[in-house]
Amino acid sequence: MPENTPGAFEYAPAPESRSVVDLKPSYGLFVDGEFVESSDGGVIKSVNPASEEVLAEVAEAGPQDVDRAVRAARRAYEQVWGPMPGRDRAKYLYRIARIIQERGRELAVLESLDNGKPIRESRDVDIPLVAAHFFYYAGWADKLPHAGFGGTPTSGRSGGTPTSGRSGSDPKPLGVAGQVIPWNFPLLMLAWKIAPALAAGNTVVLKPAETTPLTALLFAEICQQADLPPGVVNIVTGAGATGQALVSHDGIDKVAFTGSTEVGRAIARSVAGTRKKLTLELGGKAANIVFDDAPIDQAVEGIVNGIFFNQGHVCCAGSRLLVQESVYEPVLESLKRRMARLRVGDPLDKNTDIGAINSAAQLDRIRTLSEIGSAEGAERWSPPCDLPEQGFWFAPTIFTGVTQAHRIAREEIFGPVLSVLTFRTPAEAVEKANNTPYGLSAGIWTEKGSRILWMADRLRAGVVWANTFNKFDPTSPFGGFKESGYGREGGRHGLEAYLDV
Repeated sequence: MPENTPGAFEYAPAPESRSVVDLKPSYGLFVDGEFVESSDGGVIKSVNPASEEVLAEVAEAGPQDVDRAVRAARRAYEQVWGPMPGRDRAKYLYRIARIIQERGRELAVLESLDNGKPIRESRDVDIPLVAAHFFYYAGWADKLPHAGFGGTPTSGRSGGTPTSGRSGSDPKPLGVAGQVIPWNFPLLMLAWKIAPALAAGNTVVLKPAETTPLTALLFAEICQQADLPPGVVNIVTGAGATGQALVSHDGIDKVAFTGSTEVGRAIARSVAGTRKKLTLELGGKAANIVFDDAPIDQAVEGIVNGIFFNQGHVCCAGSRLLVQESVYEPVLESLKRRMARLRVGDPLDKNTDIGAINSAAQLDRIRTLSEIGSAEGAERWSPPCDLPEQGFWFAPTIFTGVTQAHRIAREEIFGPVLSVLTFRTPAEAVEKANNTPYGLSAGIWTEKGSRILWMADRLRAGVVWANTFNKFDPTSPFGGFKESGYGREGGRHGLEAYLDV
């Protein structure tokens, strides 16, 4: 009901309490099962993007600290975790998953404080998925010899009994994994990387993003609570130099990185010619394709979820909307009407739809590319929106009149900004969707199952959603093509990246 009509409901805030989080004024590095100070005494400040309040000071790891963490991980791998039977590793993973569930409210509030995302997303999406990943890979830990890694499945037709589907030796862990994660899903990206690595028998040194380290450090406390053997998980906080020291360390056997394509290229160059295995999950510029037979209201919900979920801070965000010309106007009208109902504001308010932009630097990038979009002739529209005075905020925005030549249609903005293009035929939709250096995801909206299959077969994207968007499950692999990286996370595929097969 419009707010200016008689009898309209007045808005009442529904804030989540910060009291469930016990924030410490300062945090050290987590190495060999203990929190320790950095060797050079460097610190970084973790800031609440919704208020610019300094939440805590966090130790900044130097090369000596990274070396200490890698050595601790190596000892734990050789003496404890590597030789441990899979069923025993599973018990630790299961215990971690249960503690995550028990401390879910605390984790959700801290994630929203540190990251800026709405508490509804942290509580209802991120934390349940984090626990689900640890539960899922706990189930895999004692089944690796039967998963068919590195072997040639046999049918048993040559006489004798059927085999288990493997030939050759059982898969072995790689050793020590160096993992670098981004700031958009701090705890979920941690789970995506740590859970399969531990299930496969590896130990881990993880570096969270410098702007969102706090839930990773709370996870370190959970590792202590679960009595995880010292050195199995180590967390070194810091900025880009810390990550570079980690991925280039000679004691690392496997590098896993999620982040920007530019940094991914640099990491690929640094590990080239070494024995290290590498997986990269990088940027995206996903096309969300709406055909004229799609249910418009349902499609609009998917469009809004595709680009405004997590403030658009999603590698697979549906940041390019391709609409069939015959339904362009009703889709746009419905989309604007829906956007006018989105609430931008306090991430801890349970009514908030769009929270704060993660950092001042990211806000500057979003503003710059949006200004370029207007300068290049695209038409910009945002609903009336009162933004808070403190913090980093950007109103949900769409650009129409966009062509393939516009920078906002080619470059990853990583914010709540949607470029709208049109198409006439399915072939044209495929051509425009694939006309990008990225290939992480895509969405298709149509009632014709045959069209979905035809499109999915031709779209160069690692994940293709049909009549939905941003659906994730620990059993399903996720990853991209082209400049969106290589390798897969999630499912059985996510285990293979941490095994010598």
